[in-house]
Amino acid sequence: MQNSGSEEMNHFYMLRDRLGVQGHAAPWFSFFKTFIDPFVVVLVLYGLSYVYDVSRHGQFVDLAVVSFLVSALALDGIALLLPGSGKRWRGIDAMLINWLVAVVVVIAYGLATGLLVYFPQEFIYCWIASVPAALLTTHFILGFGLVRSYENQQPFRKAVIVGANQSGQMLANKIRGNPQIKMEFLGYFDDRTFDRLPEEEVPFIKGKLADLCSYVKEHGVQQVYISLPMTSQSRIMTMLEELQDCTASVYFLPDLLVFDLIQARIDHVNGLPVISICETPFVGVSALVKRLSDIVISLLILAMIWPVLFVLALMIKATSAGPVLFKQNRYGEDGESILVYKFRSMTVMENGDSVTQAKQGDKRLTPIGGFLRKSSLDELPQFINVLQGRMSIVGPRPHANAHNEMYRKLIKGYMVRHKVKPGITGWAQVNGFRGETDTVEKMERRIAYDLDYLRNWSLWLDIKIVIMTVITVWRDKNAY
Repeated sequence: MQNSGSEEMNHFYMLRDRLGVQGHAAPWFSFFKTFIDPFVVVLVLYGLSYVYDVSRHGQFVDLAVVSFLVSALALDGIALLLPGSGKRWRGIDAMLINWLVAVVVVIAYGLATGLLVYFPQEFIYCWIASVPAALLTTHFILGFGLVRSYENQQPFRKAVIVGANQSGQMLANKIRGNPQIKMEFLGYFDDRTFDRLPEEEVPFIKGKLADLCSYVKEHGVQQVYISLPMTSQSRIMTMLEELQDCTASVYFLPDLLVFDLIQARIDHVNGLPVISICETPFVGVSALVKRLSDIVISLLILAMIWPVLFVLALMIKATSAGPVLFKQNRYGEDGESILVYKFRSMTVMENGDSVTQAKQGDKRLTPIGGFLRKSSLDELPQFINVLQGRMSIVGPRPHANAHNEMYRKLIKGYMVRHKVKPGITGWAQVNGFRGETDTVEKMERRIAYDLDYLRNWSLWLDIKIVIMTVITVWRDKNAY
């Protein structure tokens, strides 16, 4: 299923920002997020040590080092005060959640090593509560002080766009609508006649492609953005050769709106820049955060529910013949086959080329099978799969291999959902697509939600899905 226009625009803007349209404050932001945030975390720890009369030697140094490293990983990339953005406070929720992740990791390390016994509980609690306020204050001072001052010193740069197509118009609107990026849009260059151009953009047409170089020289243009389709390679090469006689910076704005973007980003292969069109969201720090959250949450849940697992196993064994666990081959990350565990809820053990989905009133259900499926208790053994690294707490639900082979031929982009580990719960399930998918249309809707999850993943979204799962599981009428 194709992505909506608004979603395409959001991903286009994201990629555009990384291509350099935000301006020249990126080095400030990179330094700010890499070093300042973990420094603030340790500074608060150091300051509170005076309040609570805690020794600043030995174990304190160990705690400070661990806190610095963990917070550097957890908080890196959280855009609270992104220079050049009109939404300066858009990352508060992400900062709070990622700080919570850092706290969980530090506490887990402290409990495992016995480090925390050397510090008063009030000292640790106060540190956990004080860091978010300190981070917000620091961002406010530096964001609206140093960075804002730096931005104001930058002169407006003159910019033109080659190609008045949809991508070019979007870029022009962003330049005209946000003076913080310090750019002045002068107009377009396009070889099409006026009757083939968007009516509202005709007044901004400055000439044909052949007129570009002379216009750049005459008007002191500093930024040239090329927004032409990939079929225009020969014209682009000719234009680039002519622009070598100018001092303007030249950017290529690829027409990515023709693609269904999944985690579009700029990357490098041994120094060679490439653009990812379809990629997993779990790369680098995001992968570490995702895995750590899976391990911590799984361990906590299993520690709490093991009596329930024991009772359910006894009930299954007492009410029907067969094993307690149902093991089925399903597609995991990158389409590799994994073995998924479930409490057995049916009298059959289908795991071959033909698997029949459970239906309402299905006669194959065991005496307690309907209850297990309705309440999702049959999924609890999958927390073991999470610890094994086969699954995640949140992700696209795994389907039987037979269903994967069938639907991959019927639904465009079906296999893209396997760019990540399958989950115990998912974005599709909390939006009403849980249980039987008896039509291709229902499966298409489920896949659309799965792909939407890949495009927009954040730790906050995972937490939101977990909360929604708890709320909806008991009243969901689609599961049986």
